[in-house]
Amino acid sequence: MSTPRSARIATAVFFFISGFSFSSWASRIPDIQRRLALNKAELGFFLLALPTGLVLTLPVTGYLLQRYSSRNIMMIGVLVFNLMLALIGVVSLPWQLGLVLFCFGSSRNLMNISVNAQSVAVQALYKRSIITTFHGVWSMAGFAAAALGAIMVDFRMAPSRHFLFVSLAMTIMAFLAFRDSPHMPPSPDANTKRFIWPDNHLMKYGLISFAVMACEGTMYDWSNIYFQEAVHPPEKLIAAGYVIYMIAMTTGRFTGDSLVNRLGVATMIRYSGILVLCGFIVSALMPYTISTSIGFLMIGFGVSCVVPLVLRMATQTTSMNSGPAIAAVSTVGYMGFLIVPPLIGFIAEAAGLRWAFALMAMFGLLITVLILQIKETAQTTTLKESIKA
Repeated sequence: MSTPRSARIATAVFFFISGFSFSSWASRIPDIQRRLALNKAELGFFLLALPTGLVLTLPVTGYLLQRYSSRNIMMIGVLVFNLMLALIGVVSLPWQLGLVLFCFGSSRNLMNISVNAQSVAVQALYKRSIITTFHGVWSMAGFAAAALGAIMVDFRMAPSRHFLFVSLAMTIMAFLAFRDSPHMPPSPDANTKRFIWPDNHLMKYGLISFAVMACEGTMYDWSNIYFQEAVHPPEKLIAAGYVIYMIAMTTGRFTGDSLVNRLGVATMIRYSGILVLCGFIVSALMPYTISTSIGFLMIGFGVSCVVPLVLRMATQTTSMNSGPAIAAVSTVGYMGFLIVPPLIGFIAEAAGLRWAFALMAMFGLLITVLILQIKETAQTTTLKESIKA
């Protein structure tokens, strides 16, 4: 039987595996593109296979979590995820890349939803908030994998050997950590449908996740381009905006728990929404190096802790089992990650990137409004229960 501390460490290891394996693939995309002789349009088409596989299997994962322990699904997801990573390095035809990326996204979904369910279980063992730190570990793993990827490129290491090394190392780590991961027996619900979709109550949490992941996806895909085309900094500072955003997001995840313990979950999410709102407005209205950097800093801190906190709140305020509830909320959230960043391109083409980023501020407003409604609903419910008593 694992202790709370060992369960926490084991769960952190699986978050590290998720971040490191995914960022390892991302760090070698240009090499894969050159080897398969893909132009930008072709690369974009095949890259779409990954989020498509992820989104299409989200409801299936919710169903599986009702039948099997989340730790077992997590382990299967990790094994398949790292197998797919190794296969990406050896594909020789574009259609093979698309097929493997679809499976890569599907297995990443199995792993991520399950590891989030595990993090909620570990959080229940502690009186203070510890859940945002797990996502901080994910971000740190991404930095470490990007650094290793740069070293592999510098040494002209083939992606096949690089990915095989990472795959084997992450699989060994998974087996070592699996023993101490929390035991969560499945809780079948006869009334739950095979494909999970949020009910009216969970939809508010889903929409908050949608807004946050839309902002995250936009910053991943467009922050460097925004700096280059709207801010026009010196060439050596073009990547500074993305770096500032990532540092702020990672720092926010490691410091978020202490703030949650002082402010409370709902208040923390409300302040996060305000930061996102102000960050995009500052970036859009004042496209200068310093002001836009401050804006990106605010966005990074704003999005850093919302998703784990929303998943925590969702599992505490619904009669649905935690695994299906997380899958239901994540189904809506990942659609923001998939749909909104491409739409930014169309808006930017029609009206300019500054207008596109200004419109993104509305997602910060949406987060703030929805969390206030959820908090008011919870307070009303508590009042009614006290009156009945």
